[in-house]
Amino acid sequence: MSTGFCIPPYELKQSDTAQFAKDLFAESFRDINRLLTVFENGQIETRHFAKGMDWFQEDHTFEEKNNAFIESAIELGIKAVENCLTNSAYLSDNIPYEEIDTIFYISTSGLATPSIEARIMNELPFSPHTKRIPIWGLGCAGGASGVSRAHEYCLAFPKAKVLVLSIELCSLTFQRNDRSKSNLIGTSLFADGVAAALIAGDEADISASQLDTLPSTLHTQSTLMPDSKDVMGWDIRNNGLYVIFSKDIPTIIDSWLGNQVQTFLASHGLTTQDLRHFVVHPGGKKVLEAYLSTLSLESSMIDHSLHVLKHHGNMSSATVLYVLDRFMKEKIPSGEYGVLTALGPGFSSELVLLQWRE
Repeated sequence: MSTGFCIPPYELKQSDTAQFAKDLFAESFRDINRLLTVFENGQIETRHFAKGMDWFQEDHTFEEKNNAFIESAIELGIKAVENCLTNSAYLSDNIPYEEIDTIFYISTSGLATPSIEARIMNELPFSPHTKRIPIWGLGCAGGASGVSRAHEYCLAFPKAKVLVLSIELCSLTFQRNDRSKSNLIGTSLFADGVAAALIAGDEADISASQLDTLPSTLHTQSTLMPDSKDVMGWDIRNNGLYVIFSKDIPTIIDSWLGNQVQTFLASHGLTTQDLRHFVVHPGGKKVLEAYLSTLSLESSMIDHSLHVLKHHGNMSSATVLYVLDRFMKEKIPSGEYGVLTALGPGFSSELVLLQWRE
């Protein structure tokens, strides 16, 4: 029904982060110049961060990083929620805070108890009875999973209006002393992003919507790959969160995900030929290319994902909501099908079947 964002305040060009990485990693890798091609070849031009470059030049304790996360998450999250509920691109009237039945808060890049959505509720006039469902640890799959869980909630409560709020400040987990290739690749790819999506049940009052058609969630599927916990995630140590990021992810998409998507669509009488829209989390250039290959999709179907990757990088769970926003701004005819999908730690996938409806 609506989306909202808060772009973190510090914009850095990929060339600047590449130079930062070269200065930091040069002594650890004899072939540093060859490895730095990941910055050039990833199709990322700019990314946004909660802190400026000076902050990353110094060491910070786990406590300092996490406190920075909490402070920035509250500030940026408030702005994203406000933007979502007052977004004139989608809404003719503002949605009152007290009409929000439930908030699904999604993150994997910082810790807080009470969780961030509770702290935001202390700053904005939500009903004190708004349900809180914080979800931590789904990584890049979290945005798609949040949409899935919101869909299922609205099936149980069809009059509900639900917020999915994703806050990922990946940069604040950065480990200056981690000289692994995973950390180097993560430095070239991950960024900060904050996004909110308003999802309404079939019986909810959506008279404030001014779109001719809206994407309706029809079905969802969550899948866990057995014995794959080392593909993606965090290694949690005394100094904080250390990234785990396997180079085999594109290969896994080719060998594992393609059949899942085909089977998921077939269970609803569809094939990939019926898809007109592919709302895919841009985990990276090679990941997107693997989707095209395994699903035999037209290259134009990842244009929106490539645009988000180019201008924002990989913002973990928030990224797919940025992509969804670009699709919602299109005038998509009623009846057309799409799939929203993302991959995350576990190793796992989330699939959401969409159909645009009046």
